[in-house]
Amino acid sequence: MGARTSVDGWWQRLGFALLPSRCLLCGSAGSRRRDLCAACEADLQRNATACACCGLPLALAQEWCGRCLKRRPAFRSTWAPFLYRPPLSGLLTRFKFAGDLAAGRVLAELALDQWEREPSACPDALLPVPLHVDRLRERGYNQALELARPLSRGTGIALLPDALMRDRATPAQSGLSALARRRNLKGAFRVRDGAGLPAHVALVDDVMTTGATAQECALALRRAGVVRVDVWAIARAPV
Repeated sequence: MGARTSVDGWWQRLGFALLPSRCLLCGSAGSRRRDLCAACEADLQRNATACACCGLPLALAQEWCGRCLKRRPAFRSTWAPFLYRPPLSGLLTRFKFAGDLAAGRVLAELALDQWEREPSACPDALLPVPLHVDRLRERGYNQALELARPLSRGTGIALLPDALMRDRATPAQSGLSALARRRNLKGAFRVRDGAGLPAHVALVDDVMTTGATAQECALALRRAGVVRVDVWAIARAPV
């Protein structure tokens, strides 16, 4: 089943028939039955040359960045098709902090488009990066789960929404240095008791910044017996 078929369900087709799509970024008419116009989509910056391990954008084509060569992370690879720069960063901010689930739908569709063009290594299951219960109650939804659902449907990869847990509430990561982010998240995640995990999984998140969250999640999964952990993020910050 193609990504367009899975994401664009009957209710969405009916909605676009009754209410023409409008670009969430500039307000112009949407393109391809999507709330994003062709001009704004063309402005999105692809993460074309990146470290295969952590997804860090690189100036020159090479397999790994210097940091991953020096110390390999607990995860194996990263698929982050876009750069965390305007205008994509605007969509992600609306989705994550303003409760705009329509922006999340557009982001998932964009990622699925990229997947169809350049498929990544196919894991056995997708796991959204979890929120602590306090943050989930405050926000009302987990943005990683809202992205993982359509990605699962579009790729046909199983979704395990509750296998990974966040036991410890931590301060927001934004504004922290890479070292502070690692210390902030140390020991914050664990695998749910009795969760049946396959050998190869991919973590799903909205943005990968320093990789601290992915590292801590991957360590918890590896301790639980997972052989390979990949990271799927919509965008990678060029830190």
